[in-house]
Amino acid sequence: MKNVEHYKKGYYMPPVVDMSWAQKECTDKAPTWCSVDLRDGNQALIIPMSLDEKIEFYKTLVHMGFKEIEVGFPAASETEYEFLRTLVEQDLIPDDVTVQVLTQAREHIIRRTFKALEGVKNAIVHVYNSTSVAQRQQVFHKSRAEIKKIAVDGARLLRDLTIEAGANYRFEYSPESFTGTEPEFALEVCNAVLDVWQPTRDRKAIINLPSTVQMSMSHIYASQIAFLSQHLKYRENVVLSLHPHNDRGCGVADAEMGLLAGADRIEGTLFGNGERTGNADIVTIGMNMFALGIDPELDFSHMPELIDMYERVTRMEVHPRQPYAGKLVFAAFSGSHQDAIAKGMKFREERDEAYWTVPYLYIDPHDVGRRYEADVIRINSQSGKGGVGFIMEQKYDVNMPKKMREDFSYFVKEVSDHKHQELKPAEIYQIFSQYYVNTKDPIRLENFSLQKRADRWLGQILLQANGEEVILQGQGNGQLNAVSNAICKAYGITITNLVYSEHDLDRDSGSRGIAYFGLTDTNGKTTWGAGIDTDTITASIMAFVTAINRMEGMTERVRFRALKSSPAEVGQFRASVGQH
Repeated sequence: MKNVEHYKKGYYMPPVVDMSWAQKECTDKAPTWCSVDLRDGNQALIIPMSLDEKIEFYKTLVHMGFKEIEVGFPAASETEYEFLRTLVEQDLIPDDVTVQVLTQAREHIIRRTFKALEGVKNAIVHVYNSTSVAQRQQVFHKSRAEIKKIAVDGARLLRDLTIEAGANYRFEYSPESFTGTEPEFALEVCNAVLDVWQPTRDRKAIINLPSTVQMSMSHIYASQIAFLSQHLKYRENVVLSLHPHNDRGCGVADAEMGLLAGADRIEGTLFGNGERTGNADIVTIGMNMFALGIDPELDFSHMPELIDMYERVTRMEVHPRQPYAGKLVFAAFSGSHQDAIAKGMKFREERDEAYWTVPYLYIDPHDVGRRYEADVIRINSQSGKGGVGFIMEQKYDVNMPKKMREDFSYFVKEVSDHKHQELKPAEIYQIFSQYYVNTKDPIRLENFSLQKRADRWLGQILLQANGEEVILQGQGNGQLNAVSNAICKAYGITITNLVYSEHDLDRDSGSRGIAYFGLTDTNGKTTWGAGIDTDTITASIMAFVTAINRMEGMTERVRFRALKSSPAEVGQFRASVGQH
C-alpha cells in the first residue's frame, strides 16, 4: 500500500514490562460490569434513543443483572439530564444498582452534574481529562504539570461537592486517551488523583484506563495495565477498570487480557455498539467466560428477546455472525459439520453427558434461548444427509434408514440448488410428504382383501393404474408379501434386494405408524418410499407402493401393460369388502 511511511507506533511501552500475567489460562471470576450503552453507546447512534427507549433499555440492563450502569453525561444535554431525573423521580433505581454519570474535569460541568444527582442514593461520578501526547501537544497546548493539575482540581471538586451534598458518592477517574499516554505519566496523574480521594476499603475509588483509540496489539495494552496495577497507590482500595474501544478489532481481546493483567472491572456495551468501530462487547466477553464454566453473573439466556429490544430502540442491527448472538452463529450448512453435530447430539443423549462437548457447537444454543431445529441445522445445497436426517428426526419424528436419509438429502439438495435458497424445516417435510410418502402415481392402492389359509395369505388387491381400475390376485406368506408379489408379477418387476423398517410416528394412543422400503432392481439401483397410516400393515403396503411408483421407468411400464378389470369385477370386489 502507498503511504505506509506516514505511520508509526503511537503507543508507549511501560518502563518495566511484566508478562507474568500471560501465564494465566483465563480469569476465574466475573469482573464488575458497567454498561455504558445509555451514554457512550447512545451518543454513537444515528438517531439517539428517546426517553422511553432509554428507560426500556435501562430496565433490560437491570433485569440482566448489571449493578453499575452509566446513565449519561447530564451536563452535556437537556435530554441526558431529563433521563437521570426521570430515573430518580420514578424511583427506577434499585438499592443494589449504582448509576454512573460522566463529567469532564471542568468546574461548571461538574457542578451541573451534581445538581442532576440530587436524590440519587448510589452513584459513581466519573471525571476525566485527556493525557496523551497528541492531545497535550495538538489540542490543549499544555505541559504534563498543567494536565495533571486539571485532573487533581477536578478530583478535589468532586470530593468537596460530595461532602457538601452530604452524599456518599464513589469516584472514578479516567486518563482519557490512555493508550497514547506514556504509562509512567498516566501513573503519576492517577496517583495524584488518588491522593486527593484517599480511598478506603469501604469506599473504593475507580481508576479507569480506556483504550480511547486502540493503538497496539492486546498484549501491549495488557502490559500497560499490569504496570499501573502493580504501581498504583492504595491498590487494595482501588477498582482498576478498563474501557476498551475496538479500532483494531481487538476490544474483546483487550478486555480479556487486561483482566488477566490485573483489572477488576469492564466498561462496555451490548454487542459492542459505540463510536467508530465501537466498544468492548460485553455479551461476547461474558459468554466467553460462560463457555469456560465461569459464571459471568449476567443473564444472556433470552438472547433473541435481548436482540429484539436492542435493534428496536437503537435502530442498529446485530450482525448475523456476531458471536453467540447472530442469527447464523450456530448454523451449520456444511454436510460434514451437520453430520458431526447430529452424531454428537446422539452421543450426548445416549451417554447422558454432564459437559457440553458437541462438535462445532461451542456452547449449547438452548442456553441462550435458541432452538436446534431452527438455528443449528440449516439446509441448503451444501447440506448433507446428517443435517436433513437431524431435522426430520428432531422436528417430525421421522427416523429414516441410513441409506434413505442419504437418498432424501440429495433430493433436498437438488431442490435447494434449483431454488437458490435455504429450505426451512416445514419445506423439507413438505418435500418428503409430496415425493416420498403414500404416492398415488402411476399406481394408486385403492383397497385389498386378504385372508389367511393355512400358512398363506390369499386375496385380491384393487389398484387404479393408468386411469383404469385393476384387480390383482395375490398370495404370499404375509399380507405385505401377497400385495408385493401381485404388483411385481402384474408389471414385470424384479427386486434383487429390499430394506424395510418401521416405527411409531406419534406418541399417543391413536398413533400413526411410518414404514420405509428400499427396493433394489436388477440394475442395482435402490428406490425408497415411505407409508404412513394408523394401521401398520397398511403403512407398510403404502411404503412398498410408493417405492414402486418412484422406480425409474414405472410410468411407462404401467402404460405399456395397460391392465384393466371389468366394472363387474370391480363392483363385486367393492361389495365383498363393504365399499360403496
